[in-house]
Amino acid sequence: MFKTILSIAGKPGLFKLVNRGRNMLIVESLATGKRTPAYSHDKVISLADIAIYTMGDDKPLGEVLELVKEKTGAQPVDVKAIGDDAAVRAYFEEILPEFDKERVYTTDIRKLLSWYNALLAAGITDFVEPAAEEAAPEAEA
Repeated sequence: MFKTILSIAGKPGLFKLVNRGRNMLIVESLATGKRTPAYSHDKVISLADIAIYTMGDDKPLGEVLELVKEKTGAQPVDVKAIGDDAAVRAYFEEILPEFDKERVYTTDIRKLLSWYNALLAAGITDFVEPAAEEAAPEAEA
């Protein structure tokens, strides 16, 4: 499921992959449900391919979103209420203490939290799929 959730540069929000066409993808906005094409020249990235820099190995975005869910009790995060950049970084440090403070920017943290809110609003609360369930469909295909 997480592999089909996309971020498209220049377009606000997150999108779900609906279908593939010739030189384009058909995507559906998680917020509005409106379908639009994403062309081959658009910078499209799956959320499953994103990781957060840490002092050790990079942490996949799904695992970080699970940590946010645990901290918030599966409730949305009011990013504006957290405060300034220093407060946002301190809040994120409570979630992921080992994040690389030099390579992870405050804008990245704000975007991560806004994506978390968008996913919750769309009813997506499982950010990490069990390895056994994920491997089974690929073996059948």
